[in-house]
Amino acid sequence: MPGPMGGPRGAQSVEKAKDFKGTTKKLIKNYLSKYKIGIIVVLVFAIGSTIFSIVGPKILGNATTEIFNGLVGKISGTGGINFGKVGSILLTLLGLYLISALFSFIQSFTMTEIAQKITYKMRNDLSAKINKLPMNYFDKKTNGEVLSVITNDIDTLSMNLNQSVTQVITSICTLIGILIMMLSISWQMTLISIIVMPIGAFLVKIIVGKSQKYFKMQQDYLGHVNGQVEEVFSGLTVVKAFNGEDEAKEEFEKANMQLCKSAWKSQFLSGLMHPVMNFISNIGYVGVAMAGGYLAINGTITVGNIQSFIQYNKQFTQPINQIAQVSAMLQAMIAAAERVFEFLEEDEEVETNKEGLTTEGLKGNIKFDHVKFGYNPDNIIIKDFNADVHEGQKIAIVGPTGAGKSTMVKLLMRFYDVTDGAILLDGHNIKDFKRGDLRQMFGMVLQDTWLFEGTVKDNIKYGREDATDDEVIQAAKAAHVHHFIKTLPNGYNSILSDDTSGVSAGQKQLLTIARVILADPKILILDEATSSIDTRTEIEIQKAMDNLMKGRTSFIIAHRLSTIKNADLILVMDHGDIVEQGTHEELLTKGGFYEKLYNSQFEDCIDEVE
Repeated sequence: MPGPMGGPRGAQSVEKAKDFKGTTKKLIKNYLSKYKIGIIVVLVFAIGSTIFSIVGPKILGNATTEIFNGLVGKISGTGGINFGKVGSILLTLLGLYLISALFSFIQSFTMTEIAQKITYKMRNDLSAKINKLPMNYFDKKTNGEVLSVITNDIDTLSMNLNQSVTQVITSICTLIGILIMMLSISWQMTLISIIVMPIGAFLVKIIVGKSQKYFKMQQDYLGHVNGQVEEVFSGLTVVKAFNGEDEAKEEFEKANMQLCKSAWKSQFLSGLMHPVMNFISNIGYVGVAMAGGYLAINGTITVGNIQSFIQYNKQFTQPINQIAQVSAMLQAMIAAAERVFEFLEEDEEVETNKEGLTTEGLKGNIKFDHVKFGYNPDNIIIKDFNADVHEGQKIAIVGPTGAGKSTMVKLLMRFYDVTDGAILLDGHNIKDFKRGDLRQMFGMVLQDTWLFEGTVKDNIKYGREDATDDEVIQAAKAAHVHHFIKTLPNGYNSILSDDTSGVSAGQKQLLTIARVILADPKILILDEATSSIDTRTEIEIQKAMDNLMKGRTSFIIAHRLSTIKNADLILVMDHGDIVEQGTHEELLTKGGFYEKLYNSQFEDCIDEVE
């Protein structure tokens, strides 16, 4: 039979789990086992619904036999139709179908509830897990891959779990029940029905085998066509500028023709499935009808039994097709569950010191003592970093791309631990603090502003939720963003979202600065916080950052001259080492690496800043 997209179901590619058995055991043990009673209810009512549904055709056959015998009796003058008995049979049949529908509703309701509770718990488990994963996990995975597990895989698991469990039960029960009912009517007719099935399966397998390669070709050529269209439209200006329209058209026509040919072959072979199956089924019906007629003439079975058998014969292939479909659903479900479990079983960020030193009274003196670090043990990028930073100092870290500037910040906040050496905070190794307590000492302002969907007030209070409204306003004033907030329709209660219009990148940056001012950390990290801001906005941001840095140890990954020239100490990094350090004037006087870096990167901005 044709699949949802017009191709044979056998030709659909089904994602398979690497360890089907092991993942199934985990799913049952960790989640399904908690709903044993519910699963038993689903099982009982699914079986009951199927049984009540299966016996229907047999009872309907009795009504047919009664009507047939009554008509024969009326024609022969020996009797007539007993409408009371026929009515009683039909009422019984109606009652059975109603009970079957009720049982089906109960099992469906129960299974849906179980599936949703399981996915609810899984989403909570995934959400909790994300906060426990180390940063190096997210360096290996893209945001899309992580989101896919939380959204696509959970949805796949939820939908298929709800459908496949009950479908497997009902399909198996239906198959067994129909086979029993067919045998109870006539083993000879049952044999004819069973013999026809392998013939149909054999022909379907041949068609699927032939069509599968064309379906693959169709998908490949479809990818080529889509890729070419996207490429041409995204670069349409260049195509037109270089008069490449004709060439693009020829390439598209060539790819489109290949797609057309492969699609025609795959769709044609797919279209053969239905008539072939119908032909085989009709042969089976002919065989059953002939055998039934012969047996009825001999008085072995009744006319009603023939009608019942034909109904069972039509239904016989349905559970087989359903089981084939469910097997694909189960494979997709277990593959999705496997990815969820892989995520949940990832190594978590280890808390090296569960007790942890208190951070109370710390002033913000930082010492880098022969620090070595590499994201990969075989590739050390910070080779021997030494620096002494005193409380309240403004430290600029400069260097070319890949010098290790941002890496030092990640080490400070223990997103990663040093490979060798130590980072000391007021004489204490930062490993002696709990990660959460240590990170409360820091405030970060990054190049990429991060604001969540919510009110302006809630965004500013993100680092300190117990702050009063007056404290929020004072922080906004210190960040030079209070006036802008007052111009918003609802002031501090205005909603910010991804599509917020009228809020510039600079204003968003000022809001993040207000957030850090309110959190009142001892140590600041400014990671190229003004690199994407225009000069006029930068002046406002610089004023806000000056307020922010007062009395705080500040690490500035430098991009603009204004932050570099005013620093108490500039650390010049290259290939993971500090190659020079000193003030702006001292480093320029040396005429070394900093001067070359300064002249090559910043000389165009001198007049602008000065």
